[in-house]
Amino acid sequence: MSRDQKLKEDWEKLLNILTVKFGEGEQLNLDAIIYLIGVQELGKGVTEYKKDDKVNLMHIAICRLLEPFGYYEFDFFDNDGWPHYKVLEELPALKPGEQTVLIKEAIVLYFKENELI
Repeated sequence: MSRDQKLKEDWEKLLNILTVKFGEGEQLNLDAIIYLIGVQELGKGVTEYKKDDKVNLMHIAICRLLEPFGYYEFDFFDNDGWPHYKVLEELPALKPGEQTVLIKEAIVLYFKENELI
């Protein structure tokens, strides 16, 4: 089985699990999954977040997701408990499709590490 085919199968499996658990009858999109990862990484549970906080949650998720690929490294928690990351390597210029593949691969890896799939 090719790497792309395995990623596609793992992504579909993960998408089904997350949609059943969090989708309220609708399939989750990539941004919703990134947001959920941000909430998980912050560790404060589900609560009402302001718009700026939601953007920051997605940033936390992206940093955490790309950490195993060598782009970011956890740095510290601030006084409010928010994690901060430092850039280790700038992301290469990727086409939109390549960005999607990279982030899906990172999400699948994240959930495998957390033993969801």
